[in-house]
Amino acid sequence: MPQSLLIYGAGKMGGAMLAGALAGGWPAGSIRVIEPHPSARLLDLAREKGFALNPAEAEAADMVLLAIKPQALDAASLALGAHLDENTVLVSILAGKSIADIAARLPVLRKIIRAMPNTPAAIGRGITGAYATPALAESEREAVSRLLATTGRVEWVEHEALIDCVTAVSGSGPAYVFYLVECLARAGAEIGLPPALALRLARATIEGAGELLFQEAETPPATLRANVTSPGGTTAAALEVLMAQDGLAPLMAKAVAAARARAQALAG
Repeated sequence: MPQSLLIYGAGKMGGAMLAGALAGGWPAGSIRVIEPHPSARLLDLAREKGFALNPAEAEAADMVLLAIKPQALDAASLALGAHLDENTVLVSILAGKSIADIAARLPVLRKIIRAMPNTPAAIGRGITGAYATPALAESEREAVSRLLATTGRVEWVEHEALIDCVTAVSGSGPAYVFYLVECLARAGAEIGLPPALALRLARATIEGAGELLFQEAETPPATLRANVTSPGGTTAAALEVLMAQDGLAPLMAKAVAAARARAQALAG
């Protein structure tokens, strides 16, 4: 592990990755956290674990996790420079902000990683897509993988442009699933179920199906779908609607494309 880790921004995602790093065995004494508006939970965690929160003195860190809002990059770069040198490995989880965007504001950096986690990282069930500049040594890449893996799985991509695609699929993806629960519960209420019961049924269905996907990781989703579908049965009737030419597939493709376009628009 690097000798020192700086987490710059400890909101929901930065906080989840901090908790993951601590739970994953990252020494608290080697962690510094900068968060201008620390939550009560973060203050309690700092007292309990012993990492430095908003230290008065700045020093270059071996690794920096940049976990602020994308629109805050300009302001943060002014203060962040004091924590960097040419050997610092910076991991950015800023949606839409390219390596070129970061390098232009922090020119001392040579080793930059773009990563896109998702919110299930908060329970250790996230997945993160990552891309690294060629300057990153294999040992440094392994250290980044260890950090990201404390919140779930890690997938490295070969081209930076694919990070915007990762953002559109898995970064934003949990919101799509939550909305599916909303829609399924609403549909259940519309055919006569009490709304609270419809919501419980919808939530439990998505939870169980997700766990089945996890446990049957070697089984293609299409096979799992077929296993539920009896010819001429109720599921088949519903799938005729969902799999129609104007059904779920083109709608999902349109949604994912819109998310990728927005990620690209955030660059600069």
